[in-house]
Amino acid sequence: MQTTPLLITDFSEKSNLKAWQIVDDVVMGGMSNGNFTINEEGNGFFYGNISLKNNGGFSSVRCAINTIEILRFSKIVITLKGDGKIYQLRVKDNLQNYYSYVKKIQTSGDWQSVEIPFSEMYPVFRGRKLNKANLSTNTLAQISFLFGNKKEESFQLELKNIYLK
Repeated sequence: MQTTPLLITDFSEKSNLKAWQIVDDVVMGGMSNGNFTINEEGNGFFYGNISLKNNGGFSSVRCAINTIEILRFSKIVITLKGDGKIYQLRVKDNLQNYYSYVKKIQTSGDWQSVEIPFSEMYPVFRGRKLNKANLSTNTLAQISFLFGNKKEESFQLELKNIYLK
């Protein structure tokens, strides 16, 4: 069954950045810092520095979305440009869940259209894979990107749009 793609967000100077929230390892005593803005090209721009001090090591940006019915879709498609590093796409089907569903994305340094089947997203809590089924839910309530590769380093991820297909 062919379905018209559903746009979750396309970033532009008119985007509501208040919907996007940074969550760094500072919440547990770490010292990493991430930022999210619209850059000069009009794209979402997630960037910052990772610190391993005080058991830190990650930065994330997340957006709670109006719960979307996803039964007719099978994947998330993201147009992005990374820095050649690995990022995690994380989603929640319910904001009350303590865990997220995750898929790692290897960026190339160039613009990419990354298609992530829901069936490949596995449940994780605090970096540990859970003994639960992969994403096979009816809803999507939050989307986030996390960076943390157990190294002290800077990162930058540019986002053009996110949609369901």
